[in-house]
Amino acid sequence: MIVNEPNFYNVDYRRKYHSRWDFREAMMDYDDGSMATCMVMKAKVRILRKRDPPMNKLPLGKFFPKRKLFKMFQEIRSCAIVSSAGSMRNSRLGHFIDLHDIVMRFNNAPVEGFEEDVGTKTTIRVVNSQVVSKAEFNFVNSPIFQNITIAAWDPGKYNVTLKDWLENADFNLFVNYEKFRKRYPKSNAYLIDPQSIWKLWDQLQGFTRTPIRCNPPSSGFIGLALLLPHCPYVDFIEYVPSTRLNGRCHYYSDEINSACTFGAWHPLAAEKLMTLKMNVADDYATFQNGIIRIRRPEPKSCS
Repeated sequence: MIVNEPNFYNVDYRRKYHSRWDFREAMMDYDDGSMATCMVMKAKVRILRKRDPPMNKLPLGKFFPKRKLFKMFQEIRSCAIVSSAGSMRNSRLGHFIDLHDIVMRFNNAPVEGFEEDVGTKTTIRVVNSQVVSKAEFNFVNSPIFQNITIAAWDPGKYNVTLKDWLENADFNLFVNYEKFRKRYPKSNAYLIDPQSIWKLWDQLQGFTRTPIRCNPPSSGFIGLALLLPHCPYVDFIEYVPSTRLNGRCHYYSDEINSACTFGAWHPLAAEKLMTLKMNVADDYATFQNGIIRIRRPEPKSCS
């Protein structure tokens, strides 16, 4: 644990942390990034299904869409993850973003009024449980959450069962999730398995040489892990700060807060370093245009 940091989620990583120091420590500096990409893949961040115990015996499971999240897409050739960073302003990346088959955004980040910089297409929104549960976001009624795919997440506590999570979620997203599905029964709204989110945290900790924050990964990192098995490559836009860094928290507000970029709660520093390790784009694309490109590894390379 990081000294003097609270451990609200009851993370017990010491056993896992030490068990991961095998050949990786010696090879990390020489790896081409495929190891890092495979580690993200091995977390197997996934959507909860009705057949998952105890969902198969609970009313909540009846609200899960029957169709798998990515089965609705005919062909996926490229994916873009659009961060909400303030440095998206004046990026003029809108057209580039819209060229991708899948465009992922987060929470209630708008596109209207910012089309030139962030594009117009939204395929998937990854939303955290605060956005789903708090009245200020109007999850059930707001048009921004309609006619797209929703993947909502809540971390729960580390290493707990799904039953325990349902009884003690970080924020109770279940009430509004059910309301949303009742109101829009044909919607594609899913819940991410919280156990797989902590498996992703384990992989991040396993990659990092020093202890990281005992808080769940960011929505961006969760979104990357969700997309990567299904996309030949993912362009992650303005996740690692470019030269456009301006101190703004979000492109759609004027709040100045560098913690939004460098992390005051999520283990963002570790995430960004691991993402840079996976990056196959050149320095100009990464730091001038703000585009990191991550290729899906061949299945055999992660065996």
